[in-house]
Amino acid sequence: MLAEFAYEEILTPEPEGSATDGTSPDGGAYYRLPVTEDLVYRFRARRGAYGHWRIDPASLTPDADPLRFLTCAHDTLLGLSGDTTGHLIRELTATLAADAHLDATALSAADLADLDYAALEGHQTGHPWLVANKGRLGFSAADAAHWAPEARRPERLPWLAAHHSLAHYRGIPALATPDRLYREELPPAVHDTFARTVADEGRDPADYLYLPVHPWQWDETIAPLFAPQLADGSIIALPTDNDLRLPQQSIRTFTNISRPQGRTVKLPLSILNTLVWRGLPTERTLAAPAVTRWVHGLRDEDPYLSDETRVILLGEIASVTVEHPLYDRLPGVPYQFKELLGCIWREPVTPHLDPGERARTLASLLQTDPAGRALTAELVRRSGLAPRIWLRRLFAALLPPLLHFLYRYGTVFSPHGENAIVVFDEHDVPTRLAVKDFVDDVNTSAEPLPEHDAMPQDVRAVLLTEPPSFLIQFIHSGLFVGVFRYLAPLCEDQLGVPEAEFWSLVRAEILRHHERFPRLKERHETFDLLTPRIARLCLNRNRLHVDGYRDRRDRPHAAVHGTVPNPLYAP
Repeated sequence: MLAEFAYEEILTPEPEGSATDGTSPDGGAYYRLPVTEDLVYRFRARRGAYGHWRIDPASLTPDADPLRFLTCAHDTLLGLSGDTTGHLIRELTATLAADAHLDATALSAADLADLDYAALEGHQTGHPWLVANKGRLGFSAADAAHWAPEARRPERLPWLAAHHSLAHYRGIPALATPDRLYREELPPAVHDTFARTVADEGRDPADYLYLPVHPWQWDETIAPLFAPQLADGSIIALPTDNDLRLPQQSIRTFTNISRPQGRTVKLPLSILNTLVWRGLPTERTLAAPAVTRWVHGLRDEDPYLSDETRVILLGEIASVTVEHPLYDRLPGVPYQFKELLGCIWREPVTPHLDPGERARTLASLLQTDPAGRALTAELVRRSGLAPRIWLRRLFAALLPPLLHFLYRYGTVFSPHGENAIVVFDEHDVPTRLAVKDFVDDVNTSAEPLPEHDAMPQDVRAVLLTEPPSFLIQFIHSGLFVGVFRYLAPLCEDQLGVPEAEFWSLVRAEILRHHERFPRLKERHETFDLLTPRIARLCLNRNRLHVDGYRDRRDRPHAAVHGTVPNPLYAP
């Protein structure tokens, strides 16, 4: 909390001299943070790239109780309103409870390395940038124990039938009709059961679309807010399809563990977590297959992406959107009421892997075990490579496809730790990249580019655009600040690679890509990742000082506060 609030300049620790204790090449400087006349925190910290703070927990006095700090600092030091403080205490306490469970059930780095993709997700600790990263406002303690990813409980999801007057289907050309989707996703006996259930209500099954539903969402949102539709039969409850599914880090996404080839389902969940309500926006859910088709088309027609980097793009290949008859037609209604019911079917990563390959989210590389050993250190050991060589392979897997989409097509993903998936060979050497979450996290250049001329209108209408100077933030803030800012000091401590060298390796991979595509030199300058400074995006500041916990008409975005030095500016 102190480190991230200091990074975002929510608070400003005061230097108190420097000292070294011989435990590291740089013991850091001492700082003080006055909160009240009777409470002054003191600690030792080292500064890192992007203005990062590395605070030594053992040096912190008088204590390390974040709730005490918050209750003492909320008004004078942090300048929070009473309602923000009240909700923040609740969100922070829920996060700490989840962290306590994760600590109590933690595995060794060696055991983590042996887990498959879905199981490893249940051991992740959340976004390191956000302090209250597992608040899940709306969940009770029993809900969290049942549905949170760290609960690691496979569950069967119920389904429902929604009448065509409310429900709309979209699919990629290979799934142009819902019948094609259901033939692949539902065993014939289950499909027959669904149709019979609808027919028993005196309705024609041909007039309905089927979709799974999160049981919490059914109880908390659908049953009360769609009560008229349940009463008149335009929505009909169905039994489960019997497949066991495991919630992933986004909570609303479920991996099918009964059928690993089965598609992942992404369901709306009306809880407030990491800045936003976790629903499914109607417009974007409808557009998901069209966006997938466009992004896949860019890759498939570009040999560098399809054949050389072999980037995996986990398509959102089908969707069902269910309108709310009132909320969806009311302008100015908070966005959470326009994201209540629907489903997106996404390709799973497993069928895209070659024999011997395995996938892990990028976030997992920040994981440390109870002994303090990092999963990254274990993977480097298993690879047999020198740490610097392994890191070069990691950067060579991650950066080229992201850079090519940016420079060649003016398009960026948000490659944060959950959306970016690292594919490893049988020796745990990083080889290539997989990316998910297109519709929510794909942005294009607001500056017209010839490559966008063929973009379908339905895709153009839903994708967000940003000026080139800000488009680079999705790589800087999503990948470099959001993941590498923590990975670099971890590699210094556990792999012996100095932080400055880490960033030089990142810069070298970017320059290598520039040399590979000299004809895109103008684009390299337009989308310049090597500027002296970049804007400081702030996630915690948004919660504390910008939006708080109020309802909004539109989804919030990260706050911008000043700039920070760019470690990629010079070697």
